[in-house]
Amino acid sequence: MIGGLFIYNHKGEILISRIYRDDIARNAVDAFRVNVIHARSQIRSPVTNIARTSFFHLKKANIWITAVTRQNVNAAMVFEMLHKTLALMTSYFGKVSEEAIKSNFVLIYELLDEILDFGYPQKTDSGILKTFITQQGIKTTSAEEQTKITNQVTGQIGWRREGIKYRRNELFLDVLENVNLLMNAQGKVLSAHVSGRVVMRSYLSGMPECKFGMNDKIITDNKDKDNNNANDGVAKKKNAGIAIDDCTFHQCVKLSKFETERSISFIPPDGEFELMRYRTTKDISFPFRIIPLVREIGKTKMEIKVVLKSNYRPALLGQKIEVKIPTPQTTAGVNLFCNKGRSKYKSSDNAVVWRIKRMAGLKEAQLTAEIELLPSTENRKWQRPPISMNFEVPYAPSGLKVRYLKVFEPKLNYSDHETVKWVRYIGRSGLYETRS
Repeated sequence: MIGGLFIYNHKGEILISRIYRDDIARNAVDAFRVNVIHARSQIRSPVTNIARTSFFHLKKANIWITAVTRQNVNAAMVFEMLHKTLALMTSYFGKVSEEAIKSNFVLIYELLDEILDFGYPQKTDSGILKTFITQQGIKTTSAEEQTKITNQVTGQIGWRREGIKYRRNELFLDVLENVNLLMNAQGKVLSAHVSGRVVMRSYLSGMPECKFGMNDKIITDNKDKDNNNANDGVAKKKNAGIAIDDCTFHQCVKLSKFETERSISFIPPDGEFELMRYRTTKDISFPFRIIPLVREIGKTKMEIKVVLKSNYRPALLGQKIEVKIPTPQTTAGVNLFCNKGRSKYKSSDNAVVWRIKRMAGLKEAQLTAEIELLPSTENRKWQRPPISMNFEVPYAPSGLKVRYLKVFEPKLNYSDHETVKWVRYIGRSGLYETRS
């Protein structure tokens, strides 16, 4: 597996050096410094091969973290381990910087001894590691702590420790979605999907069990299929469920209950975590519609009109709206007129960038671009790249709704009504394009 792990500063000076296998020599440190950190040309690949040795490297701020091996290893697993190592450092001492690494080098070496054993990744969960590696790097040896370690390493709830207490029990839930769209100039959808995440921040005392329900139409067995076929159109409208194509859950979710009861039951980790990811391709509510009109006036002039329509409820406000309209490479000058927001021609990108701070639902905005073209001897027709768009809206384009979020804690005896719960929906643009 991994032969060694090194951490450098931006000058190439070694801060942390840990060698796990004998096939990695000490001069590997210098080889990476000379060929990557001090390289004259820009290094774009995250994997560099030097003298039959592979260097997997990440750069965060002014720090390089590098895993070294001479074997044919799984690259995805190595990068996952490097990201987990950085996340652990952040969890222990905040921002990862040269000063922080120098101040906590003893702690880092202890973490590396636990994370990797003879080059093989072992424990990378901060919840487990924090029970026996304190912030000062001192291992606890009391019988009570030994019992907690054993329970968390071998038990079912390794992501949460016991004894957590808060004065105020709060639960924050964010539904974050990216909507991807490719539409032709006539308004026909060529491809579309929504990729979403449910992110939670849990500040709950004890070992609570949470139940989360949404308006899904996930079909888990033939019985559900028969029930859905029996529903008529009126019932479907009332349920207003969304058809999720695929989803993945955090390890805390009890999959057996989800398959039988179709409810998401879990004991949440403390702090922020990603509860689930999902993807849907049906019944997507597109926040914006772009209507382009391109008119060529001879060989030296062109006029582009773009109408932007918002399709959500009037009470909602879309923000951070940016429309990027490509122009020909022979563009000499552009005159712009828009009835909302600001527009600017960027010659470096060969595009007109139209920005609108806020836009209410069921509104319309228009931009006109009069383009002057340089004479060209080439008869090649302009390919008309698609118009792209960025935005943020306060609802879920897939139609996902949180139906309930319940909290149960029998030992500490605080009820669901005493827990403060917050739910937020944010829809953002992914690859949102309209052909012109």
